[in-house]
Amino acid sequence: MVSLHRYIRNIRRTGLKEWWRAMQYIGDAKAGQHVGTDQLGNRYFENLNAEEEVPGRHRWVDYAQHDYNGSQVPPEWHSWLTHIRKEPPVQDPVMQSSTPVWKSPYVENLTGTRGAYRPYNTAAPKIIAWEPTVATRT
Repeated sequence: MVSLHRYIRNIRRTGLKEWWRAMQYIGDAKAGQHVGTDQLGNRYFENLNAEEEVPGRHRWVDYAQHDYNGSQVPPEWHSWLTHIRKEPPVQDPVMQSSTPVWKSPYVENLTGTRGAYRPYNTAAPKIIAWEPTVATRT
């Protein structure tokens, strides 16, 4: 349970609108430094104050879409969120220098949505359903 003092402190830091949004989406009163934004519009935050955050939960993402899931986080930001990389992609010199020409923009997993891949078959069916022919009456 978060203390009332922490709620009030985070309302002062982020403002009432951002605090309410955080309570609705992540269920916690969090305030931190904005580290960057990805191409999907997700915002990434970090709070290094050890007294305020639980260890390992000091980095978080604020999703741009209301209906969000984990596949909306690009790989470079995922590696930062899970502490594989120390610096965020916007500050990491390795990530800045390794932008290949062939890299396509990141697309989230569309399984279960209208944009999901659906294969189709071009081969003729092996079994053809019977269709009755109707004779005209005389």
